[in-house]
Amino acid sequence: MLETVNPEKREGPVARAIEDQTAKIPSDVFLWAAASAIGIALALKIMGRSKDALFVGQWPAPFLLLGIYNKLVKLQGHDSQS
Repeated sequence: MLETVNPEKREGPVARAIEDQTAKIPSDVFLWAAASAIGIALALKIMGRSKDALFVGQWPAPFLLLGIYNKLVKLQGHDSQS
């Protein structure tokens, strides 16, 4: 059997601090950041800067993932059982 490192299943102080700050950011910020990155990547591609376009084109997925994390923090919060 595996021993549970965190038997109370509570967040640590670092995660709690990150969640407190993350919950303050509006969800729209992440959507606009993703849409902006797509637009910038398209503009770079049109300008012939393909490598830069590929670099910026990889940003929307992490922005949207951060938006999902933000939404989860707002809905669940840290230690929502307590």
